[in-house]
Amino acid sequence: MTGELLLVLMIVPLAAGIVIAIIPSRDKLVPVFAALHGIDVVAVMGLSFAAIVGVVGSGEVTTAAGGWFRLDQLSCIFVGLIGLIGCMTGLYAIPYIKHDVERGAMTAGKVKQFYVFFSFFVFTMLVAALSNNIFMMWVAVEATTLSTIFLVGAYDVKPSLEAAWKYAIVCMSGVAFGLYGTVLIYANAASVVPDPAQAVFWTEILPYAGQFDKLTVALAFAFVTIGFGTKAGLFPMHTWLPDAHSEAPSPVSGLLSGVLLKCAMLLIIRYYILACAAVGDAFPKAVMLIIGILSVAVAALSVFSQDDIKRKLAYHSVENIGIVALFLGFGGPLGIAAALLHCVTHGLTKAFLFCLSGNIMMKYGTRDLNKISGVLKAMPATGVLLALGFFALAGFPPFAMFVSEITGITAGVVDGQWVVLAIFVIALTIVVAACAHVVTVAVFGKVPDHVERGDVGIAALLPEVVLAVTLLWFGVAAPQPMLQCVEDATGIVAQSSTQVLHETPVVNILFGQDDGTASGM
Repeated sequence: MTGELLLVLMIVPLAAGIVIAIIPSRDKLVPVFAALHGIDVVAVMGLSFAAIVGVVGSGEVTTAAGGWFRLDQLSCIFVGLIGLIGCMTGLYAIPYIKHDVERGAMTAGKVKQFYVFFSFFVFTMLVAALSNNIFMMWVAVEATTLSTIFLVGAYDVKPSLEAAWKYAIVCMSGVAFGLYGTVLIYANAASVVPDPAQAVFWTEILPYAGQFDKLTVALAFAFVTIGFGTKAGLFPMHTWLPDAHSEAPSPVSGLLSGVLLKCAMLLIIRYYILACAAVGDAFPKAVMLIIGILSVAVAALSVFSQDDIKRKLAYHSVENIGIVALFLGFGGPLGIAAALLHCVTHGLTKAFLFCLSGNIMMKYGTRDLNKISGVLKAMPATGVLLALGFFALAGFPPFAMFVSEITGITAGVVDGQWVVLAIFVIALTIVVAACAHVVTVAVFGKVPDHVERGDVGIAALLPEVVLAVTLLWFGVAAPQPMLQCVEDATGIVAQSSTQVLHETPVVNILFGQDDGTASGM
């Protein structure tokens, strides 16, 4: 595969956004906006998968633009999430936005704005996932904020505008710390690498990380964790997330939770690799362990107390991004593989549930769980999918999140983190209770008198069906190419052999009992 495919992958959503932007904002052209948007998200998914197959199939790394952009096995995971979830939420957005137009919540101009910034959002996430230049990584993450401000505030009403401004202020302030960490790493690298001009490239920095000043790297990693952790929604930098996720249109909420948070974690993982190479793994693991378990514990309590279904899902996002950090804190190939798997499984699960919450809002006209009941009777297909979604989110087998969570718990046992595991299991128990409560209250019960029976159209159900099938597929028999990609990515992060994935009981059922050979970059 040539590097030109990576450039085309990034150019497609950018070009689509520009084309939609120059079309006049007229009511009769709304179907044109939707058609161009649909072509865009399908093309991005196809190009993403084509790029990934070229890397996973050959085991080679693809670069573009003189090494500024790079697709390795680690970034393949996140590019795949962008492609699949971007397509599913993008296709779901078409009937969802059509409903908003019919109820008078959006004008033609707002619909155009939505599709333009949706495309720009996908573009900026692709740049973040593919960047090899550490400053470009920061720029891309900052650009995701600029594009999504207009998506969060799409409805132009006071709550959504307040959420958009809060999102902008908190994330821009927080991500500034990411810039501080980036500058520290660059300054340190420029004094060590033979060619200082190459000190902006992650792949050129990594081989010399062992020569970096340890205190500087530790400080830089702390800054990066605060900065990109703000965008990822880690506690205590998560304050923007519940408002933004709940007030944004549901397909945007799915894309924010399913992909954006994971892209921010990818950048933290890149610096985690550098920090482990420079100062050893004790400090980076401790940072991830502390911030991870705090995020899980605080979010679990918040999840249980929410009556707004989208805010409840938003706090689930904080909890699960905390789980990713926690698994990185357990460290070793087991913990790293669990973290990467959880990025995939939670991303798919949360996109699935946020789209379903959109179906409920279209039918019930509210997010308040006190006013939502009898979904199974009022909307049979949505009701079944909603119950399956919350069981998946609770981590029950045979859904995909069970696989990543059991792998992570195994990593914690191997690492001897018994106290942390105890807190983690208690938090998961609270989350399971919260999920069961939603199923009991919302899915079952009496249908409110004002709610007409009848499900949403097939266009609004098909993306969720695809995601549901994928979650079951990944939970029952995860595809070997995906597992191989996760194992290779684990080797990149751990900078060591992944043999333990094939030797550890329980986990070797997933990865097989052949010798693991993935290691290094």
